Amino acid sequence: MTDKNLEQALDILKDRGVRITPQRKVILEYLVTQHNHPSVEQIFNGIKDGSVGLGIATVYNTLQILVAQKLVIELSNGDDGKMRYDYFGIPHYHAICLNCGKITDIFTELTFHEAEQKSGYLIESTHVETHGYCPECQIRLGLTKINK
Repeated sequence: MTDKNLEQALDILKDRGVRITPQRKVILEYLVTQHNHPSVEQIFNGIKDGSVGLGIATVYNTLQILVAQKLVIELSNGDDGKMRYDYFGIPHYHAICLNCGKITDIFTELTFHEAEQKSGYLIESTHVETHGYCPECQIRLGLTKINK
Protein backbone atom coordinates (compact mmCIF):
# COMPACT_ATOMS: atom_id res chain seq x y z
CA MET A 1 0.00 0.00 0.00
CA THR A 2 2.93 2.35 0.63
CA ASP A 3 3.97 2.43 -3.05
CA LYS A 4 0.39 3.22 -4.01
CA ASN A 5 0.24 6.03 -1.42
CA LEU A 6 3.48 7.52 -2.73
CA GLU A 7 2.30 7.39 -6.35
CA GLN A 8 -1.02 9.01 -5.41
CA ALA A 9 0.77 11.79 -3.52
CA LEU A 10 3.15 12.39 -6.43
CA ASP A 11 0.19 12.51 -8.85
CA ILE A 12 -1.55 15.09 -6.64
CA LEU A 13 1.56 17.26 -6.65
CA LYS A 14 1.93 16.95 -10.45
CA ASP A 15 -1.75 17.81 -10.96
CA ARG A 16 -1.27 20.93 -8.83
CA GLY A 17 1.75 22.03 -10.84
CA VAL A 18 4.35 21.25 -8.17
CA ARG A 19 7.61 20.15 -9.74
CA ILE A 20 8.78 16.72 -8.56
CA THR A 21 12.49 16.97 -7.85
CA PRO A 22 14.50 13.95 -6.67
CA GLN A 23 14.86 15.63 -3.26
CA ARG A 24 11.11 16.23 -2.92
CA LYS A 25 10.38 12.67 -3.94
CA VAL A 26 12.80 11.15 -1.42
CA ILE A 27 11.44 13.35 1.41
CA LEU A 28 7.85 12.46 0.55
CA GLU A 29 8.76 8.78 0.30
CA TYR A 30 10.39 8.94 3.72
CA LEU A 31 7.25 10.46 5.24
CA VAL A 32 4.92 7.97 3.54
CA THR A 33 6.93 5.03 4.86
CA GLN A 34 7.68 6.31 8.39
CA HIS A 35 5.11 6.41 11.17
CA ASN A 36 7.37 7.93 13.80
CA HIS A 37 6.29 11.56 13.23
CA PRO A 38 9.86 12.76 12.61
CA SER A 39 11.33 16.21 13.18
CA VAL A 40 13.19 18.04 10.39
CA GLU A 41 16.48 16.77 11.80
CA GLN A 42 15.23 13.18 11.92
CA ILE A 43 14.07 13.40 8.32
CA PHE A 44 17.41 14.88 7.26
CA ASN A 45 19.40 12.24 9.14
CA GLY A 46 17.14 9.47 7.84
CA ILE A 47 17.76 10.31 4.19
CA LYS A 48 21.03 12.27 4.00
CA ASP A 49 23.00 9.15 3.10
CA GLY A 50 20.85 8.62 -0.01
CA SER A 51 21.93 9.29 -3.57
CA VAL A 52 20.32 12.75 -3.89
CA GLY A 53 22.15 15.88 -2.77
CA LEU A 54 20.19 17.10 0.18
CA GLY A 55 20.68 19.90 2.69
CA ILE A 56 18.67 20.73 5.78
CA ALA A 57 17.29 23.85 4.07
CA THR A 58 15.89 21.66 1.29
CA VAL A 59 14.12 19.53 3.90
CA TYR A 60 12.59 22.64 5.51
CA ASN A 61 11.51 24.09 2.17
CA THR A 62 10.07 20.81 0.91
CA LEU A 63 8.11 20.28 4.12
CA GLN A 64 6.55 23.74 3.76
CA ILE A 65 5.47 22.87 0.21
CA LEU A 66 4.00 19.53 1.32
CA VAL A 67 2.18 21.20 4.23
CA ALA A 68 0.79 23.89 1.91
CA GLN A 69 -0.45 21.14 -0.42
CA LYS A 70 -2.13 19.41 2.57
CA LEU A 71 -0.27 16.15 2.04
CA VAL A 72 1.74 16.57 5.25
CA ILE A 73 0.72 18.07 8.57
CA GLU A 74 2.78 19.65 11.34
CA LEU A 75 2.43 18.33 14.88
CA SER A 76 3.79 19.73 18.09
CA ASN A 77 4.30 17.04 20.69
CA GLY A 78 5.48 19.40 23.41
CA ASP A 79 8.17 16.93 24.50
CA ASP A 80 11.15 18.62 22.91
CA GLY A 81 9.53 21.73 21.42
CA LYS A 82 10.30 20.58 17.86
CA MET A 83 7.71 20.41 15.15
CA ARG A 84 6.95 16.90 13.90
CA TYR A 85 5.71 15.96 10.45
CA ASP A 86 3.24 13.33 9.31
CA TYR A 87 2.06 12.20 5.89
CA PHE A 88 -1.66 12.88 5.89
CA GLY A 89 -2.70 11.43 2.53
CA ILE A 90 -4.82 9.04 4.55
CA PRO A 91 -6.58 11.21 7.16
CA HIS A 92 -6.28 9.91 10.70
CA TYR A 93 -6.21 11.06 14.29
CA HIS A 94 -3.33 11.31 16.75
CA ALA A 95 -2.93 10.32 20.38
CA ILE A 96 -0.17 12.27 22.14
CA CYS A 97 1.30 11.11 25.43
CA LEU A 98 1.28 13.79 28.12
CA ASN A 99 4.34 12.26 29.76
CA CYS A 100 6.80 11.27 27.03
CA GLY A 101 5.38 13.10 23.99
CA LYS A 102 5.02 9.95 21.88
CA ILE A 103 2.58 10.41 18.98
CA THR A 104 0.51 7.45 17.82
CA ASP A 105 -1.63 7.27 14.67
CA ILE A 106 -5.26 6.25 15.11
CA PHE A 107 -7.01 5.07 11.96
CA THR A 108 -10.75 4.86 12.42
CA GLU A 109 -13.84 4.26 10.34
CA LEU A 110 -15.28 7.70 11.16
CA THR A 111 -15.42 9.33 7.77
CA PHE A 112 -15.19 12.91 6.67
CA HIS A 113 -18.20 12.21 4.48
CA GLU A 114 -20.24 11.72 7.67
CA ALA A 115 -18.91 15.01 9.01
CA GLU A 116 -19.95 16.73 5.79
CA GLN A 117 -23.44 15.24 5.98
CA LYS A 118 -23.92 16.29 9.59
CA SER A 119 -22.50 19.80 9.20
CA GLY A 120 -23.32 20.77 5.65
CA TYR A 121 -19.68 21.79 5.19
CA LEU A 122 -17.47 20.72 2.32
CA ILE A 123 -14.64 19.32 4.44
CA GLU A 124 -11.18 20.11 3.07
CA SER A 125 -9.13 18.80 5.97
CA THR A 126 -9.25 17.93 9.63
CA HIS A 127 -6.85 17.37 12.46
CA VAL A 128 -7.83 15.69 15.70
CA GLU A 129 -5.49 15.15 18.63
CA THR A 130 -6.25 13.26 21.79
CA HIS A 131 -4.01 13.61 24.82
CA GLY A 132 -3.38 11.01 27.49
CA TYR A 133 -0.77 8.50 28.62
CA CYS A 134 0.74 5.86 26.34
CA PRO A 135 0.77 2.25 27.61
CA GLU A 136 4.46 2.45 28.57
CA CYS A 137 3.97 5.62 30.63
CA GLN A 138 0.87 4.18 32.28
CA ILE A 139 3.03 1.34 33.59
CA ARG A 140 5.93 3.65 34.47
CA LEU A 141 3.64 6.05 36.34
CA GLY A 142 1.45 3.36 37.90
CA LEU A 143 -1.70 4.67 36.22
CA THR A 144 -4.85 2.66 35.60
CA LYS A 145 -8.27 3.67 34.33
CA ILE A 146 -9.54 3.42 37.90
CA ASN A 147 -7.12 6.22 38.91
CA LYS A 148 -8.75 8.64 36.53
